[in-house]
Amino acid sequence: MQQAEAGDTEEETTVDVQFTDLPNALIACKVPEDLFNEGSLKVSFQALFRSFDPAVQFQYFKSFRRVRINFSDALAAAEARLRLHKTDFNGKEMRLYFAQSVHIGSPRLEPPKPEKQFLISPPASPPVGWEQSQDATPVINYDLLCAISKLGPGGKYELHTATPTTPSVVVHVCQDERGDSSAPDDSDQEDNPRPPRPKIIQTRRPDYPPGVNH
Repeated sequence: MQQAEAGDTEEETTVDVQFTDLPNALIACKVPEDLFNEGSLKVSFQALFRSFDPAVQFQYFKSFRRVRINFSDALAAAEARLRLHKTDFNGKEMRLYFAQSVHIGSPRLEPPKPEKQFLISPPASPPVGWEQSQDATPVINYDLLCAISKLGPGGKYELHTATPTTPSVVVHVCQDERGDSSAPDDSDQEDNPRPPRPKIIQTRRPDYPPGVNH
């Protein structure tokens, strides 16, 4: 007898846990559109659920053709779903589903943690211990300046020597159109304007043999 009573107690405890985990609201999907406009149809619809819970509340969502039914406890919601799911209402099958409520952490929107606020642009406040870094002194490459100063018109300079796997890099400096490398001053430019630049002649397409056309 004691074992039987212990078994009954365990079953009752299991049933209580299952009912506690169930939500206390149902969602009626694809309800008739007349339900949102006709008062008499609403009264008959609400009467179906008030028989399970007199304090039941309704929320109508016309755009989605859905109704949320809020019960005072999960047991009444489970019984209503068991009895009324896929039953006929105003010529259409009524489908009822449990309304799932998901709570992740706090129900309120919390601000980000202080150590993550520096990721916001602009940041709300710098992280603890942050200090602005000093700009480094610009580096002057004197070798590069010296090489640039030696460049003259008409010459070529090898920047990178060829290797068995890579080609060489050679810079050819353009010559002056007048034939001298000295830059004219402002008075010479006014008296002797530069001649027009020569027209670039496009390279003619080579003639293909007749057998290569197709």
